[in-house]
Amino acid sequence: MITTALTDMFDLRHPIVLAPMGGVSGGILAATVSNAGGLGLVGGGYGDAGWLRTELSRARDETDRPWGLGLITWSIKPAVLELALSYHPAALMLSFGDPRAYAQTIKSAGCKLICQIQDLEQARVACEAGADLIVAEGTEAGGHGGVRATLPLVPAVVDAVAPTPVIAAGGIGDGRGLAAALMLGAHGALLGTRFYASSEALGQDEAKRRIVAATGSDTARTRVFDIVRDYAWPVHHLGRALRNRFMDHWENRESDLAAALKMERIAYRAAVSVGNYEIAVVWAGEVVDLINSIEGAATLVARISAEAEVQLRTVSRLVQYE
Repeated sequence: MITTALTDMFDLRHPIVLAPMGGVSGGILAATVSNAGGLGLVGGGYGDAGWLRTELSRARDETDRPWGLGLITWSIKPAVLELALSYHPAALMLSFGDPRAYAQTIKSAGCKLICQIQDLEQARVACEAGADLIVAEGTEAGGHGGVRATLPLVPAVVDAVAPTPVIAAGGIGDGRGLAAALMLGAHGALLGTRFYASSEALGQDEAKRRIVAATGSDTARTRVFDIVRDYAWPVHHLGRALRNRFMDHWENRESDLAAALKMERIAYRAAVSVGNYEIAVVWAGEVVDLINSIEGAATLVARISAEAEVQLRTVSRLVQYE
């Protein structure tokens, strides 16, 4: 068993956190991860109140273990934050924006504040906000992120924010990645793409099959899906997704896409409705190389943690005492 500040904070059996992927990390997936001994986070995304009521109810009803949710900081509305906290999550993760305006409300509700960051300046702001836990996300991650790679970013953040505990994200999909995160000074890992390809994830089966079939080289960071979906993401936060026909057609032609937006948006919404992933987005990270099947989330939690233990014991035997 691996014991860290993360496992102590939430009484976990494994130092594994489910990334709150919007539209993918629903209540059942979050509850399954929590029941397996990790920390499940519902993907609150842009804060759709109806969706949140459904999925937060499922998480609350399906587990008596700690669970939480995540929201995109720049899109938060006060009523959505109030709604989320009314379900009494153990943790609320804020990503992509200044958390200071919401920190006191979250912590006053008896909820742990988790802040996801992509560089050192954001890490310092998270500390100023009183974050209980910081997620250092490398650019290898699926979905939106920054430009710093996980391997150098994590220890730099660990040093900058000590004694606030840090967990690693981006490019982690098995026990080797979890063990590496621990060796970098992190207290656990947040995994997204690996759990997207799980039976409990809300994503459509075809999207999951594409993740299994893809390689890391099949992913790229882009703005085109945000443009066509009309989401005003800050320009420095690109999204990593699986390449498809839509991305290949519009890549480096963002101004042309904006000019054709009326018709392209209609076509994009139609593609989403029928699961046409040559047009619709599948957010996924470089870790797809390590994903060979769609599995149950509880199985993934147990195996990844066990693999990490084996790796840590193996590495310790490399040290020779004179």
